[in-house]
Order: sequence, then structure tokens, then C-alpha cells
Amino acid sequence: MTGNRLVVLAGPTAVGKGTVAAAVREQHPDVWISVSVTTRRARPGEVDGVHYHFVDDVEFDRLVAEGELLEWAVVHKAARYGTPRGPVVTSLEAGRPSMLEIDLQGARQVRETMPEAVFVFLKPPSWDELVRRLVGRGTETAEERERRLDTARAELAAEREFDVTIVNHEVHAAADELVALMESGTSSSA
Repeated sequence: MTGNRLVVLAGPTAVGKGTVAAAVREQHPDVWISVSVTTRRARPGEVDGVHYHFVDDVEFDRLVAEGELLEWAVVHKAARYGTPRGPVVTSLEAGRPSMLEIDLQGARQVRETMPEAVFVFLKPPSWDELVRRLVGRGTETAEERERRLDTARAELAAEREFDVTIVNHEVHAAADELVALMESGTSSSA
């Protein structure tokens, strides 16, 4: 691998990981961002291969069995998500700034296999703001929202496991802070 380090972005549900990743993709096209696979159904507006690779359980099982995933987990006691290994390795070998936008379980697995990565925790400005964002999405049932909020409480407690924390007050500012971190190659706290 070259001198570029992998940046792993994680944080609680509804904190805006996907939105921040989209802003990085839009403002900094030189940054490679992994596209995860998932067994959950696409939300309105999501495009297969852009937002996620939507697969069925049989295909996900094949990817796991053949060692094609860098990490994977069952999220919110429902769908499975994972990061295809090949594209990550290819991007890092090509010397591109590279980022994974994944959940806490996945970040822990990546730390085991790629401890040289920089682990960034995306934090909401407050609990109330996190709840507002989750409810405001309008993409989950009341039961799913409660399950995600239960998960978020545990995820917030994991902040100390990360190298750097970025508070997502505003999406573009958080994206710029993340890219600045990638470009500096440091792991100092933000």
C-alpha cells in the first residue's frame, strides 16, 4: 500500500453519515468512497451501485463465505451490511484518498484487520437533534425508529474507541473537516 491511509467514518444512526459522505463525493471527487452491500430494501431515491449494492440473502451469504467482505454486520436487528474488500484494496494501492462510511460494528472489524486506518466518529450536536433527524427522514416505521434510537444510545457510548470526533453541526463543514483530515494524514482530535 502507498502512504494513503484509509479513513473509516462511523457514528450513530441518523447522524448524517450518508449525507456527509455524499457531500464529500460531490465536493471532492478525488476521494474514493466505498459502496457497501446490504440486504435491506432501497429507500426512495436510492440507486443500486451508487448508494448501496442491494443484494439478497443468498448473494450476501456467498460474499461472506468467499471472504469478499472486509467487514459485515447485522444492523438494527434487521438487515445485513458489508464492505466489499477488493475495491478498498484497489483504491489504496492506487494511492487515492479512501473512505469507508460504515456502522460501529463494521468499524470494530476494520480496526482488527486494518489498524493503521484513521477512525472518525461522526457525532450529532445533541441527542434531541439526532431524534429530530431520524423522525424527519420519514423512512422508518415507529417500531424501526425506536429500534434505531435504542441502537444509537449504545453507539454514542462508543465515541472513545475512535481516533477523531467530528460534530455534524452542518453537513458541508463536517465533510470539509473530514477531507482536511484525509489530506493531513494525521489522527489528532478534532
